[in-house]
Amino acid sequence: MSGGLLVAGTTSDAGKSVVTAGICRWLVRQGVKVAPFKAQNMSLNSFVTREGAEIGRAQAMQAQACRIEPTALMNPVLLKPGGERSSQVVLLGRPVGELSARGYHGGRQQALLGTVLDCLAELRDAYDAVICEGAGSPAEINLRRTDIVNMGIARNARLPVLVVGDIDRGGVFASFFGTVALLSREDQELVAGFLVNKFRGDVSLLEPGLDMLRDLTGRRAYGVLPFRHGLGIDEEDGMAVSLRGPVRESHVAPPLGADVLRVAVCAVPLMSNFTDVDALAAEPGVVVRFVDRPEELADADLVVVPGTRGTVRALEWLRERGLAEAIARRAAEQRPVLGVCGGFQLLGEHIEDEVESRRGHVDGLGLLPVRVRFAREKTLARPVGEALGEPVEGYEIHHGVAEVTGGEPFLDGCRVGQTWGTHWHGSLESDGFRRAFLREVAAAAGRRFVPAPDTSFAALREEQLDRLGDLIEQHADTDALWRLIESGAPQGLPFIPPGAPA
Repeated sequence: MSGGLLVAGTTSDAGKSVVTAGICRWLVRQGVKVAPFKAQNMSLNSFVTREGAEIGRAQAMQAQACRIEPTALMNPVLLKPGGERSSQVVLLGRPVGELSARGYHGGRQQALLGTVLDCLAELRDAYDAVICEGAGSPAEINLRRTDIVNMGIARNARLPVLVVGDIDRGGVFASFFGTVALLSREDQELVAGFLVNKFRGDVSLLEPGLDMLRDLTGRRAYGVLPFRHGLGIDEEDGMAVSLRGPVRESHVAPPLGADVLRVAVCAVPLMSNFTDVDALAAEPGVVVRFVDRPEELADADLVVVPGTRGTVRALEWLRERGLAEAIARRAAEQRPVLGVCGGFQLLGEHIEDEVESRRGHVDGLGLLPVRVRFAREKTLARPVGEALGEPVEGYEIHHGVAEVTGGEPFLDGCRVGQTWGTHWHGSLESDGFRRAFLREVAAAAGRRFVPAPDTSFAALREEQLDRLGDLIEQHADTDALWRLIESGAPQGLPFIPPGAPA
């Protein structure tokens, strides 16, 4: 059996995903054969592996950090929220049904523990090390009985646990102490120590607190990672995105031409795979913002209607807010609009949905000659093709089946004037196609914008992953971290009362 580690967090969004990716990249640069793992993921940002399995995008990103192909083993359980109380359950890359939160935590989750442990064991047999990511906090005492992603899997697989805390939010010492103190004695034995994330300032000012924390808990800090802009890659949940603001920490480089291009992304409910616009934000001179008001479309050169887990709900939201009328007006004026996946579907003539919303026949916006019927079986694919004279790769995740009855072919969808629609996620990551598309947008918008000739989205992603690896290598005690991965949690760690309630 290989080495392993569980990266847990004091809260959601503490930095577990990026820390896991950073540890993976550091290890692979040391010649270690490493893989990522997350037993259970709740996310609307997903990816399709080469074998046609759907997993969380964070695990696909972590696999890239390991320089390996992602597989369903790396994220055996994926929950895709369809509202506040229910989610689609994706098991080993395939949807198996919808469950309420009560139904899932009431028994189904624990039944999946064997599958999860089998996947982890298979990875550990194949790799030198497996770096696991937890979910939320390991001290969710109301959910501990059925937990399969934090201490539940750590206990069963005897994984040492590193707890990450976001000091930029404040209260990190209380969070570290409280996390340990709310765990049972058996769980506490596996919590080896802490990693401080997003620290700003002089580390020497923090060290007395870390010393006191060690005295209080008997557990050390394995590093203090400084705050760095631009590392929010492939986040798990659309809730991390402001409904009205710039794309996550994107750095806008000066344009090559005389003008910038402004992209407005409609922040539809249950927005999925919002990472599609990251490639646009990476282009010098392209400014990408999420919007939720019609007046915010007025100065946009391109409007993107993104994917969504609730196509009919998103359509109603667009109409309620006046955005549907503004988009239709743009299309009539030959101003660019791009619909992706669910956004493509709602631009069509009508939708027959007895699967997702169960609303039956619903009129779309009528901007594209497309009729959509929702099938119970989900389409999961990795298509390749050509558009605008350039090769394109993408991935498909949808229940809606589109019948295109006119327009010009565009990937698997169509184009009418300056209104474009496709089911392909990730197409804009194809550099030549992205540049050709932006030239079309600029011409239609009357902007003197020139795409950079050498922007490589894949190279930028590699640079980000290397920056994460650098953070671990330069600011964590990597010798101690490797001992932890190789040998497990130190023996004799003290129990911190009161422990978990009975």
